[in-house]
Amino acid sequence: MNRVTALAVTSIAMTLGLGAGPAAAGAAENAAVKSTSANAAVESARASYSCSPGYFCIYSDWNGGGTRCQWSDKKRANTADDCSFIQRGQNVRSVWNATGHRVQYYTQTNYNARVGSTPAGSGGNLQGSYQIRSFKPQ
Repeated sequence: MNRVTALAVTSIAMTLGLGAGPAAAGAAENAAVKSTSANAAVESARASYSCSPGYFCIYSDWNGGGTRCQWSDKKRANTADDCSFIQRGQNVRSVWNATGHRVQYYTQTNYNARVGSTPAGSGGNLQGSYQIRSFKPQ
């Protein structure tokens, strides 16, 4: 009788173990697909924003469009010094941070009136109702 019980337990365990294999593989595959999809979305966003590696970029239009100004400096006290659309009084509508650090930005020169920040390797549309007049690492 003990042999029958042991055999039954072993059979059930093997069935459950083998049954979990494909489900676990399917879950791992789904996680890999989700991860790949997320990476593809980041790559797609990065591609729509023309910003050189190591630079912080601001744009006069949504989704990285319009005029672009970019800096490899870690900080800039006055973006109007060398950004044509800021000099013309246009607002910043989108940003991309291709640096290795978070960038915080300000609506006034010399790092006054902080309005936001963007993590390294990301960006997107802003409210679009202000200029970024200075920025520095967080």
